Amino acid sequence: MFFQDRRNFWREAFAWQGSVTPLVIPYVLAFGLIATAICVLEWLEERLYHVKIGLEIAPFEIAGAALGLLLILRTNAGYDRWWEARKLWGGIVNQSRNLVISALSYGPADPGCRERFVKWAAVFPHVARCNLRGEQPSLEVAELVGQDGSAQIAASAHMPSFVALQLADLLREACDTFHMDRFAFMQMDRERAALIDHIGACERILKTPLPLVYAIKIRRFIALFLLTLPFALLHRLNGDWLVPFITMMVAYPLMSLDQIGIELQNPFSKANLSHLPLGDISATIERNLLGLLKAKQTAAL
Repeated sequence: MFFQDRRNFWREAFAWQGSVTPLVIPYVLAFGLIATAICVLEWLEERLYHVKIGLEIAPFEIAGAALGLLLILRTNAGYDRWWEARKLWGGIVNQSRNLVISALSYGPADPGCRERFVKWAAVFPHVARCNLRGEQPSLEVAELVGQDGSAQIAASAHMPSFVALQLADLLREACDTFHMDRFAFMQMDRERAALIDHIGACERILKTPLPLVYAIKIRRFIALFLLTLPFALLHRLNGDWLVPFITMMVAYPLMSLDQIGIELQNPFSKANLSHLPLGDISATIERNLLGLLKAKQTAAL
């Protein structure tokens, strides 16, 4: 369901919702107004003092190519962060399934112990999502472990670590009370530890944005390029009235690429376009894990 129809070219080419166009249009219009003001001032200068103002176009051709390359590199850096985050959440999906499969196959046969373990494992992706988004535990958490469990998670210093600790306690209980095989314990504990590794890597992405100095310099170059571009276009078109239009046509892709790089920096925030569907992923994990538990319970009857 996450894949797009390849036949939707025209609909996506002119899509408004989900694109960066609403975010960049004010800046594009601003550069168009500035270009219009430059044209009016140049017209007055020529009429009053008979002096033509203009710049050579060649430097802008070179600068435009260099600026485009910088924007592409920045967009690629943002996409790398987005794709790495998606791979990490793919790891959370796999580790959660492996953890529960091992618990149901090699762990205690006690139904209550199994149910508690599976529900705490299903809580982890919901808590990880809330932690990355700076939110309190969601309703799904209370439905799985009750209001008391949800309150304990919310009061903890690091919610995913608290859930992982509960899973570790359940594994220790399985060893001490139900005499679970030590090899199975080590295997499941390894899967549990991997969940913390994945959320730690996600937090690294969240708390280490692209360097601010890089963003400042690129935007400064964009502003300088677009503010001086009208001077290079004067007297080179059939009419100076085209200068603001051409300036906006150049500003739109440059500003869009810049904004795309910004949007991709934080793949977890719902405020960003094309954020990862963490809610759907978490719900899928929960559904899979509870489905495994139900299948095991049915087979035991």
